[in-house]
Amino acid sequence: MHVDHQLRPDSKAAARFCRALAKSNGVACKVLTIEVPRRRGESLEAAARTARYTAIARELDADEWLVTAHHCDDQLETMLLQLMRGSGVAGLAAMSELGREPLPILRPLLAIDRDELEAWLRAEGASWVEDETNLDERFDRNYLRHRVVPLLRARWPAAARVAARSAGHLGEAKQLLHELAMLDLAHIALDAAVDVYALQELSLARQRNVLRHWIALQGLSTPDAVHLERIRYELPVARADAQPVVRWEGGEVRRFRGALYALASVPADGRDNFDPARAQRWNWRRQPRFQLGDGLGCLYWQEDPHGNVARDTLPASLRVVRRHGGERLRTSAAGPRQSVKELLRAAGVLPWERERLPLLLDGDAVVAVANLFVAAEYQYTNGERRDGERLRLVWEGAPTVLAVPRQR
Repeated sequence: MHVDHQLRPDSKAAARFCRALAKSNGVACKVLTIEVPRRRGESLEAAARTARYTAIARELDADEWLVTAHHCDDQLETMLLQLMRGSGVAGLAAMSELGREPLPILRPLLAIDRDELEAWLRAEGASWVEDETNLDERFDRNYLRHRVVPLLRARWPAAARVAARSAGHLGEAKQLLHELAMLDLAHIALDAAVDVYALQELSLARQRNVLRHWIALQGLSTPDAVHLERIRYELPVARADAQPVVRWEGGEVRRFRGALYALASVPADGRDNFDPARAQRWNWRRQPRFQLGDGLGCLYWQEDPHGNVARDTLPASLRVVRRHGGERLRTSAAGPRQSVKELLRAAGVLPWERERLPLLLDGDAVVAVANLFVAAEYQYTNGERRDGERLRLVWEGAPTVLAVPRQR
């Protein structure tokens, strides 16, 4: 497989070489062309690597691995790069021979020097192409390769092998830190959240370690040292009635009722691309599922013998909107009309999710507030209705909307 970066001037020649080489060896070849998007502050090298691995991951079957020719000198360059970035143990551990992040990957040549590998290829009469961008010293890795590593090897000829040995030691330390984080997380976790008070019982180093792993488990990029320290210190000591948040490129952590929540960044006004004007009508009989978009999942009605909604009370077409403020409903026939705002607060709905909850309306009347509340007028009562007449609103793929209860 050849990945064609559009930023490379020699990419077409490299693709031709790979096709010819594959054909001569009776191996299938697929060329992928990718664009390299960049986030603010991200290096071109990192962005290209992410785009490349993402494209390859889509091509791998469940039982397939990517095998690369990374060698010992690559490992030395990676360690030096991570050192200059101020990386911790995980970064300095560099590349592992066998890994699953960001995709299943095998690097069988990590113990082999580049010179040794090139000598073997020449002896075998093999051919290869040189990527001309590897000569561009504007890129950090190339600068290290052409300027720094030769000086190191002139003084210490075995520099690459020694660095690989150190990377192995650091890899073991990385695994130990992971195992310690899992033990600590078992003590402080509240479902997907973290108990602030239990976190503070740990030493500072263990707090930082477990926070890194917890954030990674939520599928978010690891914050830098400054933001991690703000999460560790600022959120726990904020006022009890505050709603503090620490944001970084790739995520945010919030505190509510003594727990920390890690999530993809929520817009400052609590809203997103779900436009009520665009997504108003839901004819639920013809369109079983209503997609909310933006990672918010979908809604559908499910027949349930214990469901709390009477099918025959529902109009054929519902409006799906967001809260505008002032909505009210009666949750029991004998009860008073209550504001949706107060119901959500009393139920412990996370503040940053309250404006994102979908409301189902019959005209202007509230039928349901997500899958949390149903207006009394639409509830099933013990009557003569037949089986199949009871429904339950399912919110599939919903984000965490309720505060987790503290058990300590």
